Amino acid sequence: MSDNAKAKGRKRSILIPVLLVVTLAACSVAGYAVWRIMNKTDGHQAAAKVEPPAAPVFFALDTFTVNLVNADNDPDRVLYVGFTLRLPDEATRARMNDYLPEVRSRLLLLLSRQDSLKLASEQGKQALVEQIKQSLAPPLVKGQPPQVVNDVLFTAFILR
Repeated sequence: MSDNAKAKGRKRSILIPVLLVVTLAACSVAGYAVWRIMNKTDGHQAAAKVEPPAAPVFFALDTFTVNLVNADNDPDRVLYVGFTLRLPDEATRARMNDYLPEVRSRLLLLLSRQDSLKLASEQGKQALVEQIKQSLAPPLVKGQPPQVVNDVLFTAFILR
């Protein structure tokens, strides 16, 4: 064999393993890239499948008309108010509906103690919302869990 043929044989014997290593490296990089892309897509799909919040539970009450406390002891100071309660779940709404006379009694007593001058301001109305929540918080009857009222939404508010 000539020296030229021996050099060609060595080049071919080195060339084949080098090409195999380069091909394996390229396939590995491509496979890793595809895997990353597929995992990113799954992450976005999981974020897109976030459940919407549960539908709110409202409990509308009939309007209340009460005489108010005032400094002049004027019997003509009247509050006409209607509101809806936002509740955490259907069980609370069912319990309040079952004991509606108790709920209305608590609210009538609370509203009749209000001062007309305080209710004229925004802070007075916000304070009334907090007082309504506190008034309805204790259990309606012994052995029941405390009532939770998430919010009080005024539907009518006339101060005369």
